Amino acid sequence: MWLHNLASEFGAALAPIDLVYGLIVCVLAISIGVLLARKQARTFSGQGSGGVDVDTPSIGILPAVNFFDYGDMRFLHLGTPSVQGSMKISKPFEIHLDYVQRMMGWLLFTDLNQLPHLHAMQLGLGAASLTKFCHHHLGMQTTAVELNPQVIATCRRWFNLPADSKTLQVLLGDAAETAQDERWLGKIDTLQVDLYDQDAACPVLDTEDFYHDCRNMLTTDGCMTVNLFGHASRYDDSLKKITTVFGEDAVWAFKPTQAGNAVVLAFRRPRTCDRHTLKLQAKTIQARWPLPATKWLKVLAPIKTRQLI
Repeated sequence: MWLHNLASEFGAALAPIDLVYGLIVCVLAISIGVLLARKQARTFSGQGSGGVDVDTPSIGILPAVNFFDYGDMRFLHLGTPSVQGSMKISKPFEIHLDYVQRMMGWLLFTDLNQLPHLHAMQLGLGAASLTKFCHHHLGMQTTAVELNPQVIATCRRWFNLPADSKTLQVLLGDAAETAQDERWLGKIDTLQVDLYDQDAACPVLDTEDFYHDCRNMLTTDGCMTVNLFGHASRYDDSLKKITTVFGEDAVWAFKPTQAGNAVVLAFRRPRTCDRHTLKLQAKTIQARWPLPATKWLKVLAPIKTRQLI
């Protein structure tokens, strides 16, 4: 009887059988929605299918690591909704985020033919985008340092991070201690610093002492690139610390991305390049690798002049 009453509400053209089919579809839609909600909740509680193996070693109270797939994208999380890195599943060795691409800005000032003889280091593994790019695309000696063993395990299993080899090392350790380790003094050609905790409110290492240690790691022509981001971060303060250590003549900076990531390049020694030379270098980079290098020149400038090239 209730079907007839409901049908009358929508007009005589709606048969009871149509209502039955409609009711079934609604029930299925609600059920699917509930399942997806539960799956996402499990993911952020460390119990979803994106979580690492339960026997993965951990240190102290470091957050659980998990990931979430959305279409062709895979996002890394440290037990919170804050994204710590991402990967395009169909192109796992490419960099798709603007700020991570800009972390490769040091290529504009480097002899590209010498890359296989240079050493890249990442402080903070994230989703391993920079590590994979330097190792896979550039053929560089690559070393990454990560504090959380679950991040390493997750990247190896779900983010296509290759196993260690003669040209790739992923070290479990503290970035501050690594920067003070004498075995790295003057050995790193490009140092990529992207260090954030699970809340990603501000860089976890952002002092003059730390940047001084980073500078000491660089070769004569070396460059540090650092990502400055977070609602609690203070860009001007961070930039002042970097320029105090490296000198204004040796620091360049990108304009912030739409997401608010500001990437800074700091060289062991000052670099000056004319617009024509940089344009040629950018075109060469873009022709060899999937990086939008020509666009970088529109948003990159030396700090001393604060004028776009």
